[in-house]
Amino acid sequence: MTQNIIHPTAIIADGATIGQGVKIGPYCVIGPDVVLGDHVELKSHVSVANRTTIGEGTIVWPFASLGAEPQDLKYAGEPATLIIGKNNRIREHVTMNIGTAGDKMTTVVGDNCLFMTASHVAHDCQVGNNVILANNATIAGHVEVGDYAIIGGLAAVHQFVRIGPFAMIGGMSGVEYDVIPFGLVKGERAQLAGLNYIGLERRGFAKEEVQMLLRAFKALFDGQGTLAERTDRVANDYQGEKAVMRVIDFIRAKDGRSLLQPKTGT
Repeated sequence: MTQNIIHPTAIIADGATIGQGVKIGPYCVIGPDVVLGDHVELKSHVSVANRTTIGEGTIVWPFASLGAEPQDLKYAGEPATLIIGKNNRIREHVTMNIGTAGDKMTTVVGDNCLFMTASHVAHDCQVGNNVILANNATIAGHVEVGDYAIIGGLAAVHQFVRIGPFAMIGGMSGVEYDVIPFGLVKGERAQLAGLNYIGLERRGFAKEEVQMLLRAFKALFDGQGTLAERTDRVANDYQGEKAVMRVIDFIRAKDGRSLLQPKTGT
């Protein structure tokens, strides 16, 4: 059994569940319904509140606030949760809130993510694996972020927006509409600017697959007819192509928010 290391100034409420090999530094405050998995490390001055679960191997830096009540005036004290996965890196002053009865009652963060200083995950967000939020990036309530997406510094994502897997949001962008998988987004009022070539290359996508995605992208956003008609044509032309169909499925699954599109033709 691996021994826990808990600083004497830390406050751990009765009822909290602490795994093995956990390190809790000075002046941390842990609530009674909190669950810390094995080998979690809280550096110092970390607040973990309400029904928050932090997965194995996650490290949290000073002054992070995890599991506090949502910044939603409709919240009425319902027993909502925050679930954080394994091996995440949560830097200084990061905030993550529990869910609400108005949606899923839970906020979920996947595994192997990096949340840089002062980034924010609001109530009912669903964040995938290997996601990066750079310094001061914020995602509003009910946002969905796919695996390997990157949200640049000082970027802000509107509530209920979906960010597709492998998408890249440029720094200081305001994102009001859904972003397709593999999309590259930038601008004060963000526009879809193409594909996230660098991210695709880093994740091992073959050159031929990237070129195929580019052709499908042009057909989707620079072709004839409505978006629905173009989507159907691309789905027919590229059926069986997993990466392209990932984009098609994302577009067809939209519910409520519009899709972010290029400002002009590509």
